[in-house]
Amino acid sequence: MPSTTLAPIDPLDPLGLESLLTDTERAVRDTVRQYLADKVEPHIAGWFEQGELPALADLARDFGELGLLGMHLDGYGCAGMSALAYGVACRELEACDSALRSFVSVQGSLAMFAIHRFGSGEQKDQWLPRMAAGEAIGCFGLTEPDHGSDPSSMRTRARREGGDWILDGRKTWITNGSVAAVAVVWARTDDGVRGFVVPTDTPGFSAPEIKHKMSLRASVTSELVLDSVRLPASATLPRAHGVSAPLTCLNEARYGIVWGVTGAARSAWRTAADYAAHREQFGKPLAAFQLTQQKLVDMALELHKATMTAMRLADLKDSAEGVHPAQISLGKLNNVREALEICRTARTILGANGISLEFPVIRHMNNLESVLTYEGTSEMHTLALGQALTGHAAFR
Repeated sequence: MPSTTLAPIDPLDPLGLESLLTDTERAVRDTVRQYLADKVEPHIAGWFEQGELPALADLARDFGELGLLGMHLDGYGCAGMSALAYGVACRELEACDSALRSFVSVQGSLAMFAIHRFGSGEQKDQWLPRMAAGEAIGCFGLTEPDHGSDPSSMRTRARREGGDWILDGRKTWITNGSVAAVAVVWARTDDGVRGFVVPTDTPGFSAPEIKHKMSLRASVTSELVLDSVRLPASATLPRAHGVSAPLTCLNEARYGIVWGVTGAARSAWRTAADYAAHREQFGKPLAAFQLTQQKLVDMALELHKATMTAMRLADLKDSAEGVHPAQISLGKLNNVREALEICRTARTILGANGISLEFPVIRHMNNLESVLTYEGTSEMHTLALGQALTGHAAFR
């Protein structure tokens, strides 16, 4: 018989979802959380305000030591951990700031994954161990100034000249671009879209940093300019043919987003709940008012539904059948949208204090405005999911 005296529920985990984690996954959660609390959280609001990430080189090496870079990949110094462990790490990173999860996602799920999945043995040996250790930073050049949601129309071109390739074009909104040692660049060729591994010290390659952002301010964002960049034939990713290859990489990164945004939402909810418990108006704390409780309950409902969605996708990703891209779209569409709404609602509970960087809420809210549209806008994920549900491609 169950006990008639039940322990109070945990406000941060009312469904007891953390009990579903293995000891290894809890260790990942606790290790990442403690590192960020000690090394990053005291500084992140200032870095956001200044629009820079001055400790990126040190952070990269530390993340490498923690096994966070390419942690779901096997071999080459990668940790080879479960999809759930990787998701839990992304959640903790984004609970601190989206810029940190973005860095890890681009490094591991885009640049490293592209080389791991589509690269030659030589490319893997040359780059993956250094990238896993945080000694070499990578970026992923797909989005262009005029082509975001429609990468098949990209204008960056690669043409053959003798035994070499010549790349010309521009990419934009590229995370890590100006600090990367290697760029995975996608370009049109006479044989379709191909991927290229481009050392960033190659003549003709430059990566001017993008400034004046009001979101992801603690993230390094750049353009990539390719002006007659000459590469040997060995620079191509031999197993990447067509636009499906970069889209496969994006699905890896989107999975991390599904988890990461639950961290930002959790941070906003916890801040709002704590503020409501201590802020008094009309002789009692805000938490004692029905309207405030409704906000906190609605936020908690959506947060924990989002977490369950992320957990289900982790199960699918590690299963024999794998996860369908439309299922990733479902998670990205729902979780980012709800996380952003949670942050907006938390801001209302804090009132004017909600726009202050003394609290993390406005920072998370601004960051999620970028996460809402990068790696697939809400519109594109809606249409991808709509096609999966109806069998009709409404965007073609």
